[in-house]
Amino acid sequence: MVYVSFGSMAALGDEQMAEIAWGLKRSDCCFLWVVRESERKKLPSNFVEESSKKSLLVTWSPQLEVLAHKSVGCFMTHCGWNSTLEALSLGVPMVAMPHWTDQPTNAKCIVDVWHVGVRVKANEKGIVTKEEVEGCIREVMEGERGNKIRRNSEKWMKLAKTAVDEGGSSDKNITEFAAELARKFHETKDSKV
Repeated sequence: MVYVSFGSMAALGDEQMAEIAWGLKRSDCCFLWVVRESERKKLPSNFVEESSKKSLLVTWSPQLEVLAHKSVGCFMTHCGWNSTLEALSLGVPMVAMPHWTDQPTNAKCIVDVWHVGVRVKANEKGIVTKEEVEGCIREVMEGERGNKIRRNSEKWMKLAKTAVDEGGSSDKNITEFAAELARKFHETKDSKV
């Protein structure tokens, strides 16, 4: 299944929404797409009915729970930092569709540093076409490149788990941080006495 979410702030144009919609349908994958209520009017008029056998459109989703589910094979994302870290730490391959701020940099890391996804390419009008959406989803979900992306995603998930486990680097860092805060608190308290 493909999970699609572009965050709580992105507002896509009508043409872009239509291209994503038809690209998802053309991929022939089941998909869960988070479409805010304010964005639903941008969907093609017959899309919901035509895709209903393989899709679920919701206005909100518990993203961490969805990404943690074993049936999710791909996350089409705007590449916000939280979404990127959630997918990376849960081993979910990504189709990167960044919009602004840190998102293009995050997409670059997804594709070229961590090798856990592919990035859509917009056409000369700045639109990501249905063919591009379909192709990127298929690239992640099928074939040898998809297998390589899944293996890398699993590797990063294991590394993240090791870091937060007891004795891991994140565990040590938070313990040291808490100890430093406690030390400073006691120094301040003792100096006031």
